[in-house]
Amino acid sequence: MEILAFGVQADEKPLLEKAFAGPHQVHCLDVFLTEDTARIAAGYEAISTSVNCGLGHRVLQTLATGGTQLVAQRSTGFNNIDLEVAERLGMTVARVSYYSPYSVAEFAWTLGMAVNRRIVRAATRTRDFDFRLDGLMGRDMHGRTAGVLGTGKIGEAFTRIARGFGMNLLGWDVAENPACVELGMKYVPKEQLLAESDLISLHVPLMPETQRLIDAAALRAMKDDAILVNSSRGGLIDTQALVTELREGRFTGVGLDVYEAEAGLFFLDKSLEAIEDDILARLVTFPNVLVTSHQAYYTEDAVGQIVDATVKNVLDYTAGRRSDNVLVPRS
Repeated sequence: MEILAFGVQADEKPLLEKAFAGPHQVHCLDVFLTEDTARIAAGYEAISTSVNCGLGHRVLQTLATGGTQLVAQRSTGFNNIDLEVAERLGMTVARVSYYSPYSVAEFAWTLGMAVNRRIVRAATRTRDFDFRLDGLMGRDMHGRTAGVLGTGKIGEAFTRIARGFGMNLLGWDVAENPACVELGMKYVPKEQLLAESDLISLHVPLMPETQRLIDAAALRAMKDDAILVNSSRGGLIDTQALVTELREGRFTGVGLDVYEAEAGLFFLDKSLEAIEDDILARLVTFPNVLVTSHQAYYTEDAVGQIVDATVKNVLDYTAGRRSDNVLVPRS
């Protein structure tokens, strides 16, 4: 069977092609799946998508009309797929339910420490042979409080690193993680976590219940000198409200690897174009904000596991097997 893969990064392509060598063949495209590109998949029984591909009603209908029966998403998140429509069309949808949690947890800490210690500003200065220390003062993490919203596998990995810094640990989730409790984490209401934490990191999935979990009220509840990190999903933060708070001079730093309107921007080169997104354009001008392009998962280890799981999802589909990765089973 031939598989068409959308939104494939240059580093990812050889891994996919090598993994699929054998009974199945993959054709990799760097374009993302949209209403305009969905027709390309005509004749392909299976496609593979990335998290920034949009699989709404029209896209899924076009895919189904063209003969696509399997969508193998190369990510854990699946908020970009209308699962009810896929089921109604008789399509199978699978995702990657697990990959290295350390990739995201370590990157979240990279963002947090980069804004804390002004790494980007310092590196820019030294390129110009400006070695002054003015404006570069950070803070020790030791003895301060880390607030972790979402304590699953990634949140737990983040917590272990925080403990290594010697931090006090506060957690919030629908259920306590015994491993985090053993590390010394105290579970508290969200409002208390926001008010008491010096560094807050988001590790919850994006669902209707968590959409804009960090809204204007939540941002106002945080310390003026707090650090906020989001390496999960952009929709967890009300970005307009965040810009408003930043304009008031609040927060030591904000590290964002995701953005709520990143589709059509992230993973693409927009350097020669005018950015029409006024919120993002304003956000990146703040000296205490660092925005990266959804790369927290992007390590050899994690991407290798994502590719392996995607291959397994295709093999399970052709063999009629069902695994925990399946979101919509074969009808």
